Amino acid sequence: MRLSLSRLRSRRSYFPLLVLYGVFCLCAFYALKSRKRVDLNLKSDLNNDGTGTYEPNAIRVVTSEETQGGSPVDPDVKLKRNTIREMMKHAWSSYAKHAWGSNELSVDSKSGHQAAFFGTVPMGITIIDSLDTLFIMELNEEFESARRYVKDTLNFRKYTKVSLFEFNIRVLGGLLSAYSLTMDEIFLQKAVELADRLLPAFKTSTGIPMSLVNLLTGDRINYNWMSGGCSSLADVGTLHMEFTYLSELTGNAVYARKVHRIREVIRQIHQPSELFFNAISPNEPRWCDESAGLASLADSFYEYLLKEWIRTNHRDTVARVMYDEGIQALLTHDVFRYSKRGHLYLCPFRSVNCKMEHLACFAGGMLALGAANISDPWFDRGKNVTETCRLSYASSRTHLGPESFTYSVASETVPVARHNLLRPETVESYFYLWRLTKDSKYRDWAWDLAVALENYSRTPDGYAGLRNVDVPGQLDGVQQAYFLAETLKYLYLIFSEDTLLPLNRWVFNTEAHPFPVRDRVILKHGYVWPKPFKTSQDPENLSSKN
Repeated sequence: MRLSLSRLRSRRSYFPLLVLYGVFCLCAFYALKSRKRVDLNLKSDLNNDGTGTYEPNAIRVVTSEETQGGSPVDPDVKLKRNTIREMMKHAWSSYAKHAWGSNELSVDSKSGHQAAFFGTVPMGITIIDSLDTLFIMELNEEFESARRYVKDTLNFRKYTKVSLFEFNIRVLGGLLSAYSLTMDEIFLQKAVELADRLLPAFKTSTGIPMSLVNLLTGDRINYNWMSGGCSSLADVGTLHMEFTYLSELTGNAVYARKVHRIREVIRQIHQPSELFFNAISPNEPRWCDESAGLASLADSFYEYLLKEWIRTNHRDTVARVMYDEGIQALLTHDVFRYSKRGHLYLCPFRSVNCKMEHLACFAGGMLALGAANISDPWFDRGKNVTETCRLSYASSRTHLGPESFTYSVASETVPVARHNLLRPETVESYFYLWRLTKDSKYRDWAWDLAVALENYSRTPDGYAGLRNVDVPGQLDGVQQAYFLAETLKYLYLIFSEDTLLPLNRWVFNTEAHPFPVRDRVILKHGYVWPKPFKTSQDPENLSSKN
């Protein structure tokens, strides 16, 4: 029916006109909504002890420039970035061809490789670990095939005992990151499914989780090589980012309560001037030994204190205080040591014959990221540690770094464990120091690493580590999942503009999966938690989901 001007002027015509106007507004609203990603700026009433609520405050549009793009203007830098992207394509296509659905790739046998801490059932760890790298590099076909695997195949209802630490940082972290980048609900759905199957690990008398959990039965246990049935500080202290972020996305506070309980116990037994020790009992609130340091068993505990403070937009002040106290205690207790030529390296607490692990090379970037400014002594320490790790690479015949090294009388790095596992920690520090200083040497060092990987680790069927960094040609045959998740991602970002995943808006978990800073967390429903965000819930109240 046509509407004449005279009828529109009549009072009776106002109602249908208003209806049409309303329909038009709704259509316009949903059209805009489908074209733009929306972020909620959160108003937080989170207290330092983990109590409080979150409330949606304001809406802000997120641009895709943050998560893709970042192409450099300089043609030489662009060429290097494209080379890194091609390396990722080669690593991914080799895995997809020979080991699809397996956890990792055995380059030698051209089949799947199953590391023990992933359990006994293949679950496509490389696929999940690679999701955000594929997305960031705009490898669209590869990303879509990975998404289909997550949607159609990924299933956590498996009778297998897995590492809480590894499944948290790689799988839960990878799914949460993919959701943050794409807003695809399938990734959040799978993240919730996994987290619910990890929760039984926390069913102890203290709330300190066990390190291994059966995804089907909820049975939990610690490694038999840990003294006294204890959990490592890294295992229990590298959960905070993923679990609190998941609570923010879903409105379910149970995940955040679990990790706040861990921190509560650690604070209960820790004295401000003391070290955080490497092992903690899940049965009673006590340390299990007096070993400490910034390498395996403890490294990412310190990293997550700093990064959770960053992720919460500096609201989690307890995390920052614990980080500052912990790092200062390591300095006081001679974990930081200088060679005769002034190179700063990291030793385990009370060690006589010191060796520095490659895992500790992440500390250079962490210390720089945590420094107040470039004049902060901790910033210089971060640069110095990174230079030490660079020296361990430059001193080898292949320019790939050893798994651990020490210093000779002449103050040169000497490999202790001579193999290289394609690890990311050194290039991770290059990335942070490049972003923070713009000193071109960090790009030069990164490119030297990329060339070394191409010369000595690349095969026609993927990449593999070296058995000896001074003997080219002896490969270990394994393409590690973290090579795609971390090593290649950090290399790519070093040769990208800072607009791609800017450090004031995104923070990386220890597996290099980016999470948005919390003022920019995207909430599913704009929820307000119905109950206070407390840590007093009895962990025994949780029942496993079979």
